[in-house]
Amino acid sequence: MPPAAGRAAPSPALRAAYRRTAYEAAGLIARVGRRSPALDALLRRAGTRQAAFVGASNPRSRRMPDGWNRRLHDRLRRMARRLSLAEGSGRDRRWAERHLLLAADPRRAAVLARRFRQNAIVVLRTGQPARLLVLR
Repeated sequence: MPPAAGRAAPSPALRAAYRRTAYEAAGLIARVGRRSPALDALLRRAGTRQAAFVGASNPRSRRMPDGWNRRLHDRLRRMARRLSLAEGSGRDRRWAERHLLLAADPRRAAVLARRFRQNAIVVLRTGQPARLLVLR
């Protein structure tokens, strides 16, 4: 499926960066393509079978000032207050961003992420590996 008008799909290098990233919430780590029994347990305790890591920082992977990113994250937090399981982050060797772990159907999480011009979210489903969902 081609990307939406005016929006290029993430490059192979950017996709690789998403896969290298450690997504953390409540002291637990998720990695794309790997299962996390500890995160499965967190989801079960929260009464959900699925969740997603959603960020608001650095729209379209363009580096923005810290204050800008902080305001976007605060806005995301307000919009997702009923879905939020935990504050989180995504970290690689060279960067870090704040995220929220949301107890939500991936489609609902994707709607929020698109509002903040994000390229992708990381979807968790109990018993399955974390999955990168590219938003187009």
